[in-house]
Amino acid sequence: MAPDAPSQRTAQQLASGRAWPVTGAAEPGALWGECRGSAAMPYRTLVDLSGPAYRCSCPSRKFPCKHVLALLLLWADGAVRDDPSGPPDWAGSWLAARAGTANRAQPGETAEPKDPKAAARRAEQREARVAAGLAELDRWLCDQARQGLAVSQKYGYAHWDDIAARMVDAQAPGLADRLRALASVPHSGAGWDGRLLEEYALLRLLAVAYRRQAELAPPLRETVRSRIGFSRRQADVLADGPPVRDRWQVLARRDLEQERTRVRRTWLRGAETGRNALLLSYAAAGQAFGDSLAVGTEADADLVFYPGAVPLRALMKTGHEAYRGGPPAGDTIAGLLACYAAALAADPWLESWPAVLDVTPARRPAPAVSDAAGDAVPLHPGAGDCWPLFALSGGHPVTVAGEWTPRGLWPLTAWDEGGTAVPL
Repeated sequence: MAPDAPSQRTAQQLASGRAWPVTGAAEPGALWGECRGSAAMPYRTLVDLSGPAYRCSCPSRKFPCKHVLALLLLWADGAVRDDPSGPPDWAGSWLAARAGTANRAQPGETAEPKDPKAAARRAEQREARVAAGLAELDRWLCDQARQGLAVSQKYGYAHWDDIAARMVDAQAPGLADRLRALASVPHSGAGWDGRLLEEYALLRLLAVAYRRQAELAPPLRETVRSRIGFSRRQADVLADGPPVRDRWQVLARRDLEQERTRVRRTWLRGAETGRNALLLSYAAAGQAFGDSLAVGTEADADLVFYPGAVPLRALMKTGHEAYRGGPPAGDTIAGLLACYAAALAADPWLESWPAVLDVTPARRPAPAVSDAAGDAVPLHPGAGDCWPLFALSGGHPVTVAGEWTPRGLWPLTAWDEGGTAVPL
């Protein structure tokens, strides 16, 4: 759960009784403690294991901070005892608020049932708004093509923000996100015009597919609707989908910053089925993620997949056991591209694909990786210098996991000679 290696090392040093004059625990899953630090007053640290969720009075911007990690290490070693008197006042208020939020979030069995007629009416109204919004988007795309792509470099962010805001009003948030992302394309270097035209074409294809969704196969129809912004409740996905049990290897994860939230993308691969899976978790700005899957481990678990033409996103229904795993089996570059091509044929709006490759990194003539067959692919420009990957490799083949995109490979994890996963 440590955000980086320095936090982990410091937490291990702090995980001693001398640094913690006060610790305690209470059911269900509440931990608290006071840790001596550089300030005059000890840092007050709280953990709700049911989340998990954390809180600490230290000024650290890392989540969880070293004090939270140290308290969890103490608890894991059995050094945090149950306190029959309950949490102190400074801890009790936060824990009580957490419990109240959890109770409100639980669907009560005695809740009043929804009015099915009202729900159907709201769904019909949304379909009409989305259809009107897509008609407006279609006209806007025609205007962009008529004016020519060259003028796009003269526009500011407001040019795309305005049409994105209209898609939000039309209750099509998926389209709004894609439109906002276009603002940086005209300034993204050589070949920007081809990338922009490709994005316009995919938006047009999405609008046409929605209008003709009755003609689509059910999996593709689900994909079109999800790309537009129609979401499914997690409870419905878990109830409707068949669980897939496997030893799921945790390959890589990537945190993305959005306007008001952070998104964590965790990529898994079934050791037995070979199936890829994507787990998404969300956190408000400044808050910690709630998942606990560490890269390089394996989890014996049941996953349920969201329906779609290429079912990648999944939810964990039941976790049975987690343990440390070794490096996954790497693919060739030709094998990766063949799998990606098949997936792209089924879902043209697919933005990334999980990649596990046995490759040798090279920095010249441009950052790239090559396999034993001599095939090579570039590294994504946004991935930076990737010095950790080149240092770990030392010019020798390594197993690399990451995301394959049309602009190149975004490396996220590599395995060293001892079989330990190293986040990049």
